Order: sequence, then structure tokens, then C-alpha cells
Amino acid sequence: MPKTKSSRKKPIRVALVGAGSMARHHVRVMLAEFPETEIEVICEPSSVAYDAIAEIFELAGRPLPPNQPDLDRVLVEYAGRLDAAFILSPHAYHHDQAVACLEAGLDVLLEKPMVMNAAEARSLIETRDRKGRLLVVAFQGGLSPHVRTAVEMIRSGKLGQVLNISAVIWQNWADITAGTWRQQPAISGGGFLFDTGAHMLNTVADLAGEEFTEVAAWLDNRERPVDILAAIIGRLESGALVTMNGCGNTVPSCASDIRVFCTEAILRTGAWGAFLEIQRPGSPELTPVPVPASLGVWDQFLQVRSGRMANPSPPEVGLRMARLWDAIRASAAQNGVPVRC
Repeated sequence: MPKTKSSRKKPIRVALVGAGSMARHHVRVMLAEFPETEIEVICEPSSVAYDAIAEIFELAGRPLPPNQPDLDRVLVEYAGRLDAAFILSPHAYHHDQAVACLEAGLDVLLEKPMVMNAAEARSLIETRDRKGRLLVVAFQGGLSPHVRTAVEMIRSGKLGQVLNISAVIWQNWADITAGTWRQQPAISGGGFLFDTGAHMLNTVADLAGEEFTEVAAWLDNRERPVDILAAIIGRLESGALVTMNGCGNTVPSCASDIRVFCTEAILRTGAWGAFLEIQRPGSPELTPVPVPASLGVWDQFLQVRSGRMANPSPPEVGLRMARLWDAIRASAAQNGVPVRC
């Protein structure tokens, strides 16, 4: 049986790379629920972000780790004093920072999206394999028991053949990210579809469990520097058809809906998991599917690292999503001309 949080004794020494809003969310959980986690150092170039995360340590009554904005110096100065790195920086920095940490012998928990493209994804997997380290991608969908259960049901063959996957995700993203790095293409790597929408892309890739062979896509910037609206049509290796729709310019809201149509059932879940429903022959409507208790991002990283569970969100799924993203960008650049993957 897995040990409880309170029974874990061996400390894990962590470097926190990035101190933005997502980092602050995770730090609150780490400080409140995981006393064996020791954040040794923070790597954050923004003094404003560092000051904001300092308040969380103060409220928790925990000593504030020093800030060393240069990751290369962190890895030299803290050599032998770290076990893992939690990378929560802007998208464009993920590959190089993760490679550097893996090369330094650290296990890595990496925020989404994993990398900017498929070439970076392959590089990251090669480094992980060569160094023999752990790499977990912090996609809530991939780590969700709802998505993991859905994947198991689909792979079991008991739902029959997958025919279609239909996915939609929406948020008032254009307004709430205006003026931030998320709308700077060189740093973000894309707009709504590669930020909030990346959850949909990754969960669809995870549920599909196979490569796309053909993709047609349209992206609309709505007079912004990055995409705000997206529509994608794809075909999987098995012949199953996929549609994905993203709207980052809605009324204040954030939600998703993903449906997998099989010959023997319909599954419904979300980009972040959170729910799972099924409709079988003879049933008039979707009904909830029981799933295991949900575990947090850091909790699962610790359990994977200790060998108590398999990696639910490995970089191989990130590679499949990266290939899909490359095809989406290539097709959109040609105004929806289908691209062979």
C-alpha cells in the first residue's frame, strides 16, 4: 500500500525554477502538505516575482530560500545538494532548463507545455534516457485519475474501436493575459492554443494513444500578437477522426469538454480531467465513472520518484503533442492546407 504523506521521512531537496503565479500555487501546497520537501533555492530573474513568493514562505513560517537568477550557477553552487528541479518558467525556456537539470543529475518536474516543438521533445527524451533520470510533465489532465481511467478503458478494447474524438476548450484568455509574456510569441511559443489550449492538445493526444497522420488547422489572432481562436481537424493512424476547437475570447469563464466516440460506448471528460462519464448501449444518458482518489501534482511526482507508481505523464506523450503542435502551425501558416505528419 502507498505510504501516507505523513509517513514519508526522507527529505527531497528541490530547486524551484520560476516564481510566477503557477509556482506560487504549487509552493503553497508543498509547504502546507509536504514537510519533507525542502526548497533549497529559487531561480527567478524577476525581483517582483521573488518578493511575491517570499510572502508565501513568511505566512507558512518557513525560511525563505535564496534567489539565484542564473540556473547555470545554481547547478554549480548547489551541486550535490539537490535531488530535483521543479521548472515553472515561460515556455521558451523549458527545453534548455530541463536539459541542464537532467545533465546535472536531477529528476525534473516540468510545467506544461513540455517544450516548443518536436525536435526539442526528442532532445529532452534523449537526455533523460542517457542520464537515467526521471522526467514528469505537470499536465493536470495527464496526472488526473479521470483521464488515466479513460485511457485504461480505451486501451482495454472493451469500448470497441475509437471512431471520433471531439474536443473544445474556452477561456477569456485574451483579456486576462494582455500585456504579459503569454502574448509575446518569442517567449510563449504561441497563444491561447499553446497555453490553456495545450491542456486540450495533450489530453487528446493522451486519449488517442497514437500519432496523427494528417492535420488541417486555422488560427486567428483577433488583432493580437498570438492566436486567440483555433479550429483543428485531424486523422489518427487508425483512421479515427479528431476535431478540436479553442476560443480564448469568451465571456469570463474557463472550461473544456472532450468526448471519445467508440463503437461500444461514448466517454466524456475534460482537458484537466476533473470528471469522467460514460454512455453504453441501452443507457439513455451519460453516467459518472468511479475513479481513484485524485492526487496533486507534487504528490504524484514524489510517488513516481519513489517507485510507488508509474509515470502518468511521461515525455513520450509530450512528444506526441509536440508533433501535433508542429503540424497545426504548419497547416495554419498555409491557411488550413492539410499537412501530412
